[in-house]
Amino acid sequence: MELVQHNKSFDGEQRIYKIHSTSLNSETKFGVFLPKQALSGQECPALFFLAGLTCNEETFAIKAHAQKIAAQLGIILITPDTSPKGEQVAQGDHWDIGQGAGFYINAIQQPWASHYQMETFIIDELYSLVCEQFLVQNDRIGIFGHSMGGHGALILAFKYPDQFKSVSAFAPICAPSQCPWGEKAFSHYLGDDQQVWLTHDATALIRKKGKLFTDILIDQGLNDQFYAQLHPNAFEEACLAVDQKITLREHEGYDHGYYFIQTFIEDHLHFHNQQLNAIIA
Repeated sequence: MELVQHNKSFDGEQRIYKIHSTSLNSETKFGVFLPKQALSGQECPALFFLAGLTCNEETFAIKAHAQKIAAQLGIILITPDTSPKGEQVAQGDHWDIGQGAGFYINAIQQPWASHYQMETFIIDELYSLVCEQFLVQNDRIGIFGHSMGGHGALILAFKYPDQFKSVSAFAPICAPSQCPWGEKAFSHYLGDDQQVWLTHDATALIRKKGKLFTDILIDQGLNDQFYAQLHPNAFEEACLAVDQKITLREHEGYDHGYYFIQTFIEDHLHFHNQQLNAIIA
């Protein structure tokens, strides 16, 4: 684990590490914000943030302005890259497939399967590494994300509720099997069997698994230029059908970008802090 960048931030430290990932069969980077509590030897809760299409391990750290609230709450923030990267890694012919568009799933079709194992990387490899290397309270870890990363946060939380105890999202792709982004990615990475697609679709997963969390928080801008791809109301309906509480907040005037995330990031960190604190209450 090579430390490639570190900057003091709100009496904590924002770091970028580089590792060789066996899951991705390539080098990859991830970010971590360590509040002063963690730097002084105190175990802290942690949140994984999964970024959206074309983003990387630095995007959230630079644009979301989350460190101030994380420092106040004593929360560690983990930000993996969105996909494997490198000259040897397959690349698509458009911005929404290939490098920068891993969709947080394990590809089973070539040429993608050789490197695009993002689910295994996050759940098995990065999760274990973070818990071993940093002062993380292992039973107080949550996950959230934006857009493609919101999709990733939802499906990984639903598949691995023993690892993630809270979940939220900004403008997530809630039903990827029903939108062009998801159809494109899933057909490339998973093949044509749409039953396989549904195992990576948050709306289908919650209907299958039932109630998993005390609450799920989703913020959605109503001026989002990609709204037609996201299907938040279909996801809300699926949650209500299985008695899963969901707090879906739709906001006039907000689009899909990081000004939207900055506006509501404090609410999400407080939401996770409340959910994770309830575990030990």
